[in-house]
Amino acid sequence: MQRLFVEPRFTLGLEIIPTEAQAHYLANVMRLGPGAPVVLFNGQDGEWLARISTLRRGRATLILDRQLRQQLPSPDLWLVFAPLKRDATDLVVRQATEMGVSVIVPVATVRTNTARINEDRLAAIAREAAEQCERLDIPEIRQLADLASVLAGWPPHRTLAAALERGRPARLPTQAGALLIGPEGGFAAAELDALGRASFVEPVYLGPMVLRAETAVVAGLALLQSRGWSTS
Repeated sequence: MQRLFVEPRFTLGLEIIPTEAQAHYLANVMRLGPGAPVVLFNGQDGEWLARISTLRRGRATLILDRQLRQQLPSPDLWLVFAPLKRDATDLVVRQATEMGVSVIVPVATVRTNTARINEDRLAAIAREAAEQCERLDIPEIRQLADLASVLAGWPPHRTLAAALERGRPARLPTQAGALLIGPEGGFAAAELDALGRASFVEPVYLGPMVLRAETAVVAGLALLQSRGWSTS
């Protein structure tokens, strides 16, 4: 059964008009027709079963029939990462969405591979990942900012678990609300000094191997989730 993210608030019997791209997908990719069931979510009202009322030439109408699941919050876990080359950045956003991350914060570092990101593209990737993994909301993707600015504006009550290359095993933080993954090549010396001075930063050890950044994202998020870490 196809699953789509739409923006309107839900009420029983409401007529939903999906985007032209979504209508094209339903008609020409999935080859559905009037009466076919579709699952909808909007990040606020849970998951609902709808049926296709009309579908023609890039336009569709869907009628909400009943609620399938109530809205549940995603884990209050953030990911802070240095963007990589395009395909790897896409993969990080997709994986973070599947892992339940609520906020994705791209940061520019001395060794970051790219000076810009396409926020619309990353939002679309997050939306598609949420549709596929049966998540009930979509993570917030923030604008790219330099690491110093992110640290300066960081909420002090939210522990930032920093995965540092070639780090030694450290005692795990008792509570962490975010994971920091650096660029390929690691953080510069001045950046390591800044992280060391920040009271809310604690190192997290991901094992003896030097991991690719996209691998470290999954390993770090899985570790935080397995420990049940979240911000209070």
